[in-house]
Parts: sequence; structure tokens; C-alpha cells
Amino acid sequence: MAARPSQVRIIGGKHRGRKLPVADAPGLRPTPDRVRETLFNWLGQNLTGWHCLDLFAGSGALGFEALSRGAASVVLVEQVARVARGLQAAADLLADSGLQVVCADALVYLSRPALSQGAKLDLVFLDPPYGQGWLDRIIMPLLPHLASGARLYIESEQPLPEQLAPGLSCIRQGKAGQVHYHLYVYEPSNSSIQAA
Repeated sequence: MAARPSQVRIIGGKHRGRKLPVADAPGLRPTPDRVRETLFNWLGQNLTGWHCLDLFAGSGALGFEALSRGAASVVLVEQVARVARGLQAAADLLADSGLQVVCADALVYLSRPALSQGAKLDLVFLDPPYGQGWLDRIIMPLLPHLASGARLYIESEQPLPEQLAPGLSCIRQGKAGQVHYHLYVYEPSNSSIQAA
């Protein structure tokens, strides 16, 4: 059985080549370099001014990558306190004021009033634990926080539908080993959500 990586390497942007520590925790699976490279080719290499959220941060690889490529803000949300402490230690090494680590449950975080009052999100990474029904629970509460044209990147154990929710359409997808990865765009004007 292969050992879990004890660090992740940032593959692009101003922190390219920087290695950051990763907490050892059950189920933690950093997004492989090849998949990250593909994702940021899809997104474009320059994320200057984007507001990003890594909702099940784990190793933080995706959020750190977005920060390195110019994101204005990146929030890493992680429920497991020990893993969140590891993320904070890695964030301290980067010493970037645009990076924040929050130890919280994903649904609790999305319900925070402060989140609703802040800037809408341009990019969200979702790599939740498999087999726990997280995507079904998280997508609808996430939608009000997305900017028009926002991108939503999802890793899952199975292929996802082209239309994941009203206004949320898959524009790219791929597979690496047993992991399916998808990039969605949010266009609320295409949504069938009616005002209450």
C-alpha cells in the first residue's frame, strides 16, 4: 500500500515549485498534479481578482494553486480540526493575506451571514468525502453564493449529470483512475428558479 504524500507541490503561478506540508488523515486524497494541471488549463492560468472557496479543503492543493495564480481571496474550509491546523501551518508558510483557513462543517459555513454579505464566489472546489451524499446536500445551499459565470469544480466517485442544478451546466469533464472530475459554469439567467 502506497504511503500518503506528506506534502503537495504547487505547480503554477507565483508559488510554483513550493512544497507544502499535508496532514496525514484517513480519506485524504490530494488532487494529483496531472488533474490540477488539466483543471487550470481549463480555467486559464491567471485568476487575478477571483474569489475562491475550497469547501472540503483536505490538503488544500486546489486552493493553494488558485492563490498562486492570482486569486484575490481563497477560503479553505475543513471540518477535521487536525487537518485544519495543518492547512493553517501551510498557509503561514505562504504568508498571503488573501488566504483564510476555517475549521467548520461545509453546510454550517455556507449558512454564515457574513458569507452572504461578502463578494460572490467566482470559483468553488468541491471534493467531498465519497459515499456520504454531500453533493446532494451542498449544491442548492451553495448556489446563492455564486457569481454569474462562476466555475464549480467537482471530484466524485462517479460521473455527474450535465445539468447538476438549475443554471449549473457541465462544460468539461475527465477521469483519472477511479476519480471523475467535472467543471461546471453557473449561469443563473438560464435557471428555472422562480422568485418566491
